[in-house]
Amino acid sequence: MNELLTEVIEAHGGNARWRRLTQARATLVSGGHLFAVKGLPQDPAPREMTVLLHEEHASVRPFGSPDQKTDFTPGRVSIDKLDGRLVAEREDPRSSFSGHTLETPWDALDRAYFNGYALWTYLTTPFLLAMPGFTVTEIEPWREGDQLWRGLRATFPPEIASHSTHQDFYFGSDRLLRRHDYHVDVAGGFAAAQYVYDCVEADGIVLPTKRRAYRCDADGHPTLDEVMVSIDLSAVHFS
Repeated sequence: MNELLTEVIEAHGGNARWRRLTQARATLVSGGHLFAVKGLPQDPAPREMTVLLHEEHASVRPFGSPDQKTDFTPGRVSIDKLDGRLVAEREDPRSSFSGHTLETPWDALDRAYFNGYALWTYLTTPFLLAMPGFTVTEIEPWREGDQLWRGLRATFPPEIASHSTHQDFYFGSDRLLRRHDYHVDVAGGFAAAQYVYDCVEADGIVLPTKRRAYRCDADGHPTLDEVMVSIDLSAVHFS
């Protein structure tokens, strides 16, 4: 394993602890300009997010109505009643984004897919980078004010759904995550820089509880006057 990735994983709780865990739950409040552009402005109501840690599977509830939840895997996304009845589903959901631009409206299943892969990625970072199929290399550090953050570039395997194939992760001197860069392929491929804050320890795992994503230019500098996506997590529990 890459030396920096080894240090990063240890700083976030360590592989030994991670391997003993199977899922994460968190209370989620999200928002941002992206959802308004997509015709699905996000209300500030809290929701419960559940993800499996060692396979890409996620669910959020409520979704659309108080008695509904989502069920996400890379190959299928659905909206279900809490009693198990199917509301809507889509096989091969990634293909539905073909030809999308930033302004292309999303339907509820598009939103469920985006929510599923994004939160799975965030709740499993940085441990997912050590999963089979990932290629990770150290890149030039990012200077943020008077700080220098070391970086890792990850190539995601095709079976893992996420923002884009190549994503960059930057870490402070304590080896905790500070920034996550990617292209949002399901929204026209715009470049994003996501800053993370307020790390907590939950059941031995260290993770940020606030994320703010911005569009950025070709040099990686963010446009800070418009938050594209905001995510606040609380009541995080790993088991």
